[in-house]
Amino acid sequence: MSKLQVLIVDDEWKMRNLLRIYLTREGFDVKEASNGREALSMVKEHSFDIIILDVMMPDMDGWQVCEEVRETDNVAILMLTARSETKDKVLGLGIGADDYLTKPFEPEELLARVYSLIRRSTMTQVSVQQESILEFQDVKIHPEGREIYIHDLLVDFTQKEFDLFVSLARNQQRAYGRGELLDLLWGYDYDGDDRVVDTHVKNIRDKTRRSGLLYNPIQTVWGVGYKFNATGELK
Repeated sequence: MSKLQVLIVDDEWKMRNLLRIYLTREGFDVKEASNGREALSMVKEHSFDIIILDVMMPDMDGWQVCEEVRETDNVAILMLTARSETKDKVLGLGIGADDYLTKPFEPEELLARVYSLIRRSTMTQVSVQQESILEFQDVKIHPEGREIYIHDLLVDFTQKEFDLFVSLARNQQRAYGRGELLDLLWGYDYDGDDRVVDTHVKNIRDKTRRSGLLYNPIQTVWGVGYKFNATGELK
């Protein structure tokens, strides 16, 4: 069996070395980058199962790196930060990060989150491969190819935006609470703010509107959460 591939991105050598020790002991194939530009170059050259990405780096911070990675790659991203402010976590998750881990951390928690993200990513890939094309008014979703077309034009969504869009589209008749969507897309061990769901919904609405969709594909269900607007009614 081939080893799981991980990229560690941190400007501090001691932190990279510590992470490398933890992960190589678990059998991972580890590559390292000391800055954002180096990381982006490696992502273009290699296929990774997960990226462990430090937030606070000079020249190009982790948020910028995450945004650029998400333009072309759906690899799982675990952000490392010394800051515990909720607004920072919401920002990172809103631009495409999959999870956050605050420094300092225990190796057991690091490994648990790494394995959880990889497992979730694998399950998502398997499930979308079993789906047929989903079609609605002016919207066509290709789950296997992870593509969404509006007026027959491909629209770019982050991994979590795509997963949220498809999860709601598959279950058109159901209204989901924010907590349910967090559990479904971020996992039961996610302990962040549920406003990250609102951020992703806003992003989806903005992108579909800019793409010329004349109705809101995600309907707010007051007192509950969200559901898919499959009827194409102007809401």
